[in-house]
Amino acid sequence: MAPDFALTTDTGETLSLKELRGRKVVLYAYPAAMTPGCTKQACDFRDSLASLQAAGYEVVGISPDKPAKLAQFRERDALTFPLVSDQDKSVLTAYGAYGEKQLYGKTVTGVIRSTFVLDEEGRVERALYNVKATGHVAKLRKDLGLD
Repeated sequence: MAPDFALTTDTGETLSLKELRGRKVVLYAYPAAMTPGCTKQACDFRDSLASLQAAGYEVVGISPDKPAKLAQFRERDALTFPLVSDQDKSVLTAYGAYGEKQLYGKTVTGVIRSTFVLDEEGRVERALYNVKATGHVAKLRKDLGLD
């Protein structure tokens, strides 16, 4: 089962995984709002949202950014899906999306760019770690049979 959460969104509301039961969810973890790679990935999800939703998927982005920064990110890039704030990184850690990673040849601790596909009952169908910011959404759509 996917670790449950109730986190503050970019609009200041609380979004819980339980609220999304009955729908398939693409939960993607990214390191920091408004950075080049994270912007590219978020815009790719935004541009693919209609086809993902038509196939029954909801998209949620999760990062350790504060809700106010997430709101700026949503506004700046016209993002049309919820972004949730995990400032203490407890949810990211529960999903295995926070820990040691390689960054420019060095081992650092941080958010591991990851995507989780959850079924209608909240089970993890796919857990993809160390995904690329560019091209990942297209590959995910292909893997889900949406292309």
